[in-house]
Amino acid sequence: MKLSVYRKEHFNAAHRLHNPAWSEEKNREVFGKCNNPHYHGHNYDLIVKITGPVDPDTGYVYDMKLLKDLMRTHVTDKFDHKNLNLDTDEFKNLNPTAENIAVVIWNILRNKIEKKYDLTVRLYETERNFVEFSGN
Repeated sequence: MKLSVYRKEHFNAAHRLHNPAWSEEKNREVFGKCNNPHYHGHNYDLIVKITGPVDPDTGYVYDMKLLKDLMRTHVTDKFDHKNLNLDTDEFKNLNPTAENIAVVIWNILRNKIEKKYDLTVRLYETERNFVEFSGN
């Protein structure tokens, strides 16, 4: 029997969507307001889903305190109130789109969570815009 457990966290971060290989005009055309050279911010909601068997001894799929600690230590504390372009190594050479942020977070957590669990990262950039990555 497999079940899924979910943990939600929140962080605020600034970024600028920009491709340095393109002209300023093309960047403005493709990324619009998100290409503001003075950056802009989002209030991100992060939902992590772990799927696996229920441990017969604990009754848990995964220890939620451990998941909370992993998310806070390796994601929230790292990205909260940061300029993703300037303040993080992960986005020095990677455009911090919601898609890329989700993949980066998935990779960070995948290295901390046993492979016997399926892992999905859902990242809300706004209330209406979100991405989901499951490593496929």
